[in-house]
Amino acid sequence: MITGEIKNRIDSIWDTFWTGGITNSITILEQMTYLFFMKMLDDAQRTREANANAFGVEVSEPTFKYGSWHNPETDRDVPFNDLRWSVFKNKDPETMYRLVSKDVFVYIKTLNEGKESAYSRFMENATFLIQSPRTLTKIVEGIDHLDMNNRDTMGDVYEYVLSKMAASGNNGQFRTPRHIIRMMVELMQPTLKDTICDPAMGSAGFIVESAKYVQEHYKSELLKRENADHYKNHMLHGFDTDFTMLRIGAMNLMLHGVSRQPLDRQHRREPLHPVPCQSTIHRKPRQ
Repeated sequence: MITGEIKNRIDSIWDTFWTGGITNSITILEQMTYLFFMKMLDDAQRTREANANAFGVEVSEPTFKYGSWHNPETDRDVPFNDLRWSVFKNKDPETMYRLVSKDVFVYIKTLNEGKESAYSRFMENATFLIQSPRTLTKIVEGIDHLDMNNRDTMGDVYEYVLSKMAASGNNGQFRTPRHIIRMMVELMQPTLKDTICDPAMGSAGFIVESAKYVQEHYKSELLKRENADHYKNHMLHGFDTDFTMLRIGAMNLMLHGVSRQPLDRQHRREPLHPVPCQSTIHRKPRQ
């Protein structure tokens, strides 16, 4: 359930987007999500680094490595440290804007390092639309005060943004509350032998909750290579009519450790291609 504090902060961020010239609700959600993603990646690595330091080991496969990253669009090397939220948020507005728009955004688009995935396919044509260093600074300051560790902030924001969209009914953008999603997943009781499909995935709430359920109930079974391969690459499927929602869903899945799931675009007036699902959780797409 979204709280009054989060509503106030999101209202302030929303107003900043409007003042900065971005007024389309879905575009605002998309641009917010990119920035949430940047923060969550850094937060996740900082947690892993703290745990690794406590045990005297190194972080395995860090998102932000040591040394520099070569930006293919600007053909220059950028220190990995400069790509981290906790670092660039303290830069002056002009420097932060250049880093985020020219380097950090390109980096999150190419996170899979050339590997084919839903994330890499749908992020390929993503565009950073914030035009002003001052606007970006105010948005970063607002997001920085949101606690993303104890709640699905992106889901909360998505739900609240949809409530502010006068055209949400016409666009077919409806979000199922998380407690209803969780109830449906628990009723279905998915197992590692199942294949799960959501033909109208939106922000991928059903898929993420299904993945979390499997992680919680089959932790030891996931240590087996064949089970892990099925879970990471074949178990979860999603479709949507909107490329923006596919990007948001792909980012959400990647943050939950299921980055190579087959997501695809479903055109609104075409029938769904059949997907072999033994256990299917779905919402009927609007026509």
